[in-house]
Amino acid sequence: MSGVVVGYVPSAEGRAALATGIEEARLRGVRLVVVNTSRGDSLVDDRYLAGDALDELRAELEGLDVEAELRQPQTWDDVAEDLDAVAEELDADLIVIGLRRRSPVGKLILGSAASRILLTAQHAVLAVKA
Repeated sequence: MSGVVVGYVPSAEGRAALATGIEEARLRGVRLVVVNTSRGDSLVDDRYLAGDALDELRAELEGLDVEAELRQPQTWDDVAEDLDAVAEELDADLIVIGLRRRSPVGKLILGSAASRILLTAQHAVLAVKA
């Protein structure tokens, strides 16, 4: 089994990662797995999809011309670990993430989810901007 794993949050960066992930899955002829995870509490983490936003993403994935699946891990350990675990399970070809612009000081601070994914993932990572 192989596939493309997309780290998705409802933002311009997340949409860019999803669009790129869809194209990569098409090009490679593999399955697309979209991972939307939380920092721990969906009531305070607006990046964790629920309600209409969740239904809309599911409908979008169902309408694609590639096999697609949405996962929302409930481990809430670490975004980087969640993405890498899914990629390992699938023996994924690629992990796609979105990057946001950061200030010069912000670039010095390691600790963002994107930094951890780039530094620790055991699979190829493609980082895209909105």
